[in-house]
Formats: sequence, C-alpha cells, structure tokens
Amino acid sequence: MSTSPIRVEIDGREPTIEELYHPILVNYGHFTAMQVRGGRVRGLGLHLDRLAAATRELFGTELDRDLVRARLAHAVRDIPDAAVRINVYRPAELMVVVAVRPPTPPPAAPVALRSVRYERPAAHLKHVGGFGQAYHGARARAEGFDDALLVDHTGAIEESTVANVAFFDGTEVSWPSAPHLAGIAMQLLAPRLPSRTALVTLADLPSYRGAFLTNSIGTAPVSRIDDVTYGVDPALMRLVAAAEAAVPWDPIAA
Repeated sequence: MSTSPIRVEIDGREPTIEELYHPILVNYGHFTAMQVRGGRVRGLGLHLDRLAAATRELFGTELDRDLVRARLAHAVRDIPDAAVRINVYRPAELMVVVAVRPPTPPPAAPVALRSVRYERPAAHLKHVGGFGQAYHGARARAEGFDDALLVDHTGAIEESTVANVAFFDGTEVSWPSAPHLAGIAMQLLAPRLPSRTALVTLADLPSYRGAFLTNSIGTAPVSRIDDVTYGVDPALMRLVAAAEAAVPWDPIAA
C-alpha cells in the first residue's frame, strides 16, 4: 500500500504548514480508519459514533457528527475508492483531519502471528501514538511473522497490532475479552456469526480449530501463532465471507 496521501484536508480545506504543527508535534488525539468503495463505507454510523465518544472522553466536548460526515464527503468528492483516516485533535478548537490514500486490499495469504506481551494504554480508544504496536509489529516481521499478537501479563490474548482476532472451535467464534479496541469490522461481523466473548489465553490455542483477523481492510485466516499452526478452515472462512458480504455499504453523502 502506498503511504503517500492523495489528499489531506483540515476542516474541509488544504492545510497550511502552521496547521500541521499540532498533529505532528502533539501526541494526543484519536482517529478512525475506513475503506471507501464507490463513495460508500461499511459501518459509517459506527465510525462516527467512535469519533464522537472518543472526542467526549479525551476533550470533554461534543463532536458534530454531521460536520465530520461532510468533511469526509468533501475529501473523497472525486475519489470513489480509497483508504481514509479521520483524526481528531484539539489545539484550541476541535480539528478534523481527513487523509485520503489509495484503497487497501485485504491480505492475500494466511497470516502468521508472533505473541508479545504488550497492553495498549486506554485500549478501548483508537488513539494516536501507536509506537508500541509499530515496534512489536516490526520485530515480529523481522522474525519471519506477519504481525504481532498482543497479550497481557497473564497470557490473555487481546488483539493484533491493527486488527481484532477471533478463534473458532468448530461451532462458535470466540472474541477475546481482554482489554482491546472494539473494531468496526468486529462490531459488524460478530452479530452475523455464531459468536461469544470469552477469555482466550495462549495456553488455549491448541484447543481451537482455526482463527482469523478482521479490520476495515478485510478478513484473513491465521495460519500460525508462535508454534501453534492452524489449517485454513474453508467452512469457517465461507461463514466469515458470508457475514462480511451481508454488511451493507452506507453512502457517505447524506
């Protein structure tokens, strides 16, 4: 994926260099990330809910959801397919930054994960400043894995660096209950699958038949976690694909 944005707007216009100082220098804010296809987004209302709730918690003020939607619509006005990130900061007044990049395809192959002990601060928030995640992800890739799997001091599984993880026992999907970010894709898929929330530890891994990751980019089967290997379960992935296909795409323009 290209890291170069097609467009960046602050409050609906091209930013000045002075306006970029705060996002660059102040590591306090939050964001949501989404894929846009044909001017539509899956779970748009949930993305707006996430931004509003985090703004309330971090800044003690309300975010105008309709205004954010309008900022998003303006940023992708002539770009029907894109990967979009919306950041919110508060240098004085609230600042909405919309970055538009080329669309991101889902992983092309099953994913191998390396477990690491790391607990994200304020894990329920999609906040800026993910150095720990980036560091552990890079270390995992250097060791031949695709990403890191975050676990707490007891071995309870939380999430990967950028995705939620779920485990399949042949009947039901288990979403780990340790502190994690409730991803939009997870919120959309869980009600459409035979799901439960449960404590899942590293010691439990051999008891599961399969696992998969999900985020706004898409879903991918997990082939390995440390020394535990999983075959790609066609029945599971068909179930997940059907659930994903049932999620509607919401128009950005109101």
